[in-house]
Amino acid sequence: MKALQSLKIASIVASVLFAVGASAQTTSGASSQRTDSASNGTSASSESLGQHISDGAITAKAKAELIGAKDVHASRVHVKTRHGVVWLTGSVPRAADKQRAQEIVRGISGVQSVHNRLKVIEAGSSE
Repeated sequence: MKALQSLKIASIVASVLFAVGASAQTTSGASSQRTDSASNGTSASSESLGQHISDGAITAKAKAELIGAKDVHASRVHVKTRHGVVWLTGSVPRAADKQRAQEIVRGISGVQSVHNRLKVIEAGSSE
């Protein structure tokens, strides 16, 4: 069980490092893309690269903290972040897990708000 948690955390860290590395590679091309977009009056993206990376970092941090929390059974919790707003979906075995997951995520730097859509499915339930 400990090895599984370590593996999950390692994969999250690797994802964040990959996102940061990808941004470093695309930053040099972003200025020429902005110049091209400005000359033809179009927008390259409705979301800035910095915002996308920040959202990815928030998601990774939330997942890591939920997995590392001893008082939350979060193996079936999914996290998505957009513009600093975090959505928690999936299921937890107890109402206390649902509440604690929200508290953990709300405490992460950069989180604007949390939409807690977790379902409480007690052990032995057929859902």
